[in-house]
Amino acid sequence: MRIRDKIMLVGGIPIAIAAGIAVAAWLLLSEAERARSGAVLAGAIYRDLLVAMTIRDDYVSANPAERDPHTERFREQAASAQVQLASLGPLARTQAQRREVASLQDTLARYVARMDEYIAVTTVNDRLIAEMSLRAARLVNLADEARARQHASNADIITTLTEKDQQLRRLRDIVDRAYQLRATLWGLQTALQHSDGHDHGFAVAQMRHAASGLAEALGAGRGGAALELGNLARAAAAAGPAETGTVAERLLAWCDRLLKIEVTAQRALQEEVAQLLTYSVEANETEQATQNVAVSTLKLGQETHEALTRRDADVAERKLARSGELANIAAALPISPLIQTDMIDAITEWRERLGTTIEGIRKQNAMIADMDRTASAMVAKARSLNDLFTGDADWLGAFIGHVLVIGATIGLLFGSMAAFAAARSITMPLRRLQGSMLALAADPLAGRIAESDRRDELGDMARAANVFVTEISRRERDLRHAKERTDETLAELRQTQADLIQAEKLASLGQLVAGVAHEINTPLGIALTTATLLGDEAQEFERALDGNQLARSRLAHFLDRMKEGSRLLFDNLGRASDLVHSFKQVAVDQVSDEPRRFEMKGWLEDVIRSLGPLLRKTRHAVAIDCPARLQVATYPGALAQVLTNLVINAALHAYDEGESGRITIAVEEAPDQLRLTVRDDGKGIAPQHLGRIFDPFFTTARHRGSTGLGLHIVYNLVTNKLQGRIDVESRPGVGTAFRIEMPKQLAGEARAEALAAL
Repeated sequence: MRIRDKIMLVGGIPIAIAAGIAVAAWLLLSEAERARSGAVLAGAIYRDLLVAMTIRDDYVSANPAERDPHTERFREQAASAQVQLASLGPLARTQAQRREVASLQDTLARYVARMDEYIAVTTVNDRLIAEMSLRAARLVNLADEARARQHASNADIITTLTEKDQQLRRLRDIVDRAYQLRATLWGLQTALQHSDGHDHGFAVAQMRHAASGLAEALGAGRGGAALELGNLARAAAAAGPAETGTVAERLLAWCDRLLKIEVTAQRALQEEVAQLLTYSVEANETEQATQNVAVSTLKLGQETHEALTRRDADVAERKLARSGELANIAAALPISPLIQTDMIDAITEWRERLGTTIEGIRKQNAMIADMDRTASAMVAKARSLNDLFTGDADWLGAFIGHVLVIGATIGLLFGSMAAFAAARSITMPLRRLQGSMLALAADPLAGRIAESDRRDELGDMARAANVFVTEISRRERDLRHAKERTDETLAELRQTQADLIQAEKLASLGQLVAGVAHEINTPLGIALTTATLLGDEAQEFERALDGNQLARSRLAHFLDRMKEGSRLLFDNLGRASDLVHSFKQVAVDQVSDEPRRFEMKGWLEDVIRSLGPLLRKTRHAVAIDCPARLQVATYPGALAQVLTNLVINAALHAYDEGESGRITIAVEEAPDQLRLTVRDDGKGIAPQHLGRIFDPFFTTARHRGSTGLGLHIVYNLVTNKLQGRIDVESRPGVGTAFRIEMPKQLAGEARAEALAAL
């Protein structure tokens, strides 16, 4: 039997008994019948009011979907009580009875009006709570969508890393074989100096084998270079001992040019791979943070729903404060702006509705308290009215009075027993359901609610709660598994990143060694030639001295030659020493991540000198405009990477193929700031692309192997590590200028120097 039927049964039995007593009283005496009818009607009104208050309590505690039947029943019961009060008026025989009936009618009217206001507020709250559930579900869906997009982005990054790794392996094979060929050429030159025919033939065979391996490494993609290498190798093998040295020198020069180009490309590719790994780690951390937002949303929604169900405004206020923290977390996520805006809007709308709902709950609680006071007064008046009519009936006759009292007593007892039995059949399952739901709220894994097999309203509530808890458990389990997989992937990516960064530092040192070999080749060659000539001059002078043929003019000539040779040796060896010193400082800066103080102009010249092979290949001129003796305290490695990326970006993208241009690096000094401008006179950047050049993976040259990370890396290094800012100005056909403003001395370095001075 459903609860509604039990309540109707409880109210119907006393009414039937009262009607029987009224019929008996009518049979005894018409006047007594009038008095007794009034007493019975007053008692019925009293009981109807009790039932109406019970229905009100049922409405307050019911689920939103089940409130409409309670609303209709309350209105029916209130209307019935009002009609009975109107019928009771003509039955009143005394002035006191009439006043009491009128007062009870006013009180009942106020109670019904207050209940209508409560129903209106509750309807609005229920709608707001439903909308809050929709917003929470929307937020979870947005978080899932953001996580799915981030996961797809990670997959693209892994694909790109795989391709770049294959390219890096091919470049490393070419460089290794080029170094092997270079070593065999040095061996061939050594064999030529010793004039041993057997050693010459073996050195030529080694050279041909190394050249064949290098041509195989170059492959079909570098057919022109492989063909040129084959011609030079065949020429060296076919030449006699006299010509072999010349051909070997040509082949050695060709090998040096190939090494400069390939080592530069290898370093650039390693930098791209390292930056891709860094971005992949950050993207995985973003995906994990997005998952945490979804989990927090589910938990906060469940706790808020429980607080609203209990009409606990204080707890709901605390949940509202917590939701503000969730909005701040969502606003800080580096995800798609559209999804982030939707997430923030969903949280804001959810919070607005929660705030309105909290106000409604406070109104509800105030209305319930007011209705309770009105109900107490109404029950007291109904009881007083019942006493008046009962006393009047007693006054009509002792016998009729005894009959009515006995009948009323029996009716009340029977009705109370029926009400007690019905209430017990309702409250006991309700308490069990309440206990199960509280246990389930404390521990979602406590199991299913046992009352789900009932066929009444309590069974419907239990089944709905079981479905809700099952779904929450499934989602929590899925989220936990996804988080574990994400943590494992993140650990692997961090280890890979550390390995590739170490490999990048070693490759950078290799490139610098190649640059040193190229730059100091000329002064060392001049010094070697000068030393050889001085040795020949010394031998001729010794022969002239031994033959007693030494004249004064010959001695003066020998001294002049010695002075000139000494000067050439000193100048060229000093130049080579300066080159080695500058390249050593650039190498230290690139592999070190420590800040230091350095002189800006000399440092710029060292960095541009390390880019010499690439700039000579593109035939671009680089000019440096920097105040002399300008001292800067910052991270030279990060600044070198920024400057290198900007210069390479201008050299490769600002001009069409075969076109030469001018790249200017200007430094301006302010009291505490430093402005560094890298300007080119190339073709400029299209206006529709200007606002996106710092975005990751944005490039217009992906067909040439560009990843779109160069300027994104520059932006992150300037704004984070160098504590500055960067902007760009470009006009199509005129050129592009990147302006960097940064402190001449980092905040941490300034404090350290102040403490050292103390």
